[in-house]
Amino acid sequence: MYDVVGKRNLWFAISAVLTIPGLIFIFLGGLRPSIDFTGGTEWEVRYADQPSAAEMTATLAELGYPDALVTDLGDGFLRIRTEPIDLVPAETAAPAPSASASGSAAASPSAAASGSLDPSASVEARPSASASASVEPSASASASALPSASASVSVSPSAEPTPPPLAEGTEFAELEDELERRFGAGDPRSVRTVGPIIGAELIRTSAILIGVGELFILAYLWMRFGFRFGTAAIVALLHDVILVVGTFAILGYVFNVEFDALFVTALLTIIGFSVHDTIVVFDRIRENRVRHAGESFGAIVNHSILQTAGRSIITSLTVVVTLGALVLLGPPTIRTFTLALLLGVVSGTYSSIFNASQILVAWEDWDSRRKARQGRAGTARSGAR
Repeated sequence: MYDVVGKRNLWFAISAVLTIPGLIFIFLGGLRPSIDFTGGTEWEVRYADQPSAAEMTATLAELGYPDALVTDLGDGFLRIRTEPIDLVPAETAAPAPSASASGSAAASPSAAASGSLDPSASVEARPSASASASVEPSASASASALPSASASVSVSPSAEPTPPPLAEGTEFAELEDELERRFGAGDPRSVRTVGPIIGAELIRTSAILIGVGELFILAYLWMRFGFRFGTAAIVALLHDVILVVGTFAILGYVFNVEFDALFVTALLTIIGFSVHDTIVVFDRIRENRVRHAGESFGAIVNHSILQTAGRSIITSLTVVVTLGALVLLGPPTIRTFTLALLLGVVSGTYSSIFNASQILVAWEDWDSRRKARQGRAGTARSGAR
């Protein structure tokens, strides 16, 4: 019979090798939170000239965004992250007068004088019943005039509607216009902005969720198995969380990999999975303490591990195969989530077998030696009297 328990110092050393580098990089500031936590504006875009990340970083610094972070996503797409930038106008002017019944548009006096429409103005055209003109909204701030009612402009009904462009006159629109002037037409894939207050609230909520989750798990384990078993399970759980967070700290320090709000969901899932696997082993230990009464605690734990290891490993492998496929072939938007889950599932299986159970044996041995020392000390005192 393979002696798993007898090699517990080896398993503890492996866990130390896996977690200590991550802790070092956490303290070095390797964790790179996304704008979900820090606030900011992030967009993914591909330009006609396909500039490199270094070229885009230098251009943004020249345009007044020295802290911009640019990541090459492949296929010509760049992810650009800056401080929060307004995506909508700060102020919206009153709507312009409606067009006359004949279909001609009436613009504000200032717009008529300059030959262009005020970006903040809302111009509405109401052609007469005889008109067949169709006006498509445009993001451009300049326009000469809207078509009159007598104009006959036909639009193919099969034409696909284009998504509404970002409002003109904003800081973001001006930045995009300048980037397109330098690097050609842009093909944006996503744009989002998060305020710093929302990011701070998300950090606070995430910490509360993880803390409350662990407290409830600890209370459940204490009630079901006792203080020693519950504490060993929580230590193994912390091992899994530290390994996952530390790995992302290393990836963030070396490759600027960021974690987003889904990362918190992954951590909560890992906590549940790790404890579930540990409970399976602990249940078998409790049963074997009755079946193998008279054997040492270490032997009982060794029996329990060998009886449950096959099921735990096979169950984990089915999840690992699925998550591995998602990491390699899935969309980039969930890659952080799936990678965290993959690391957590593997670590949870390892810690349940080689950490939580071994901590129980080490604790039991330490307690036995302590009681033996106390017994010898008591005998010595009795003999002295």
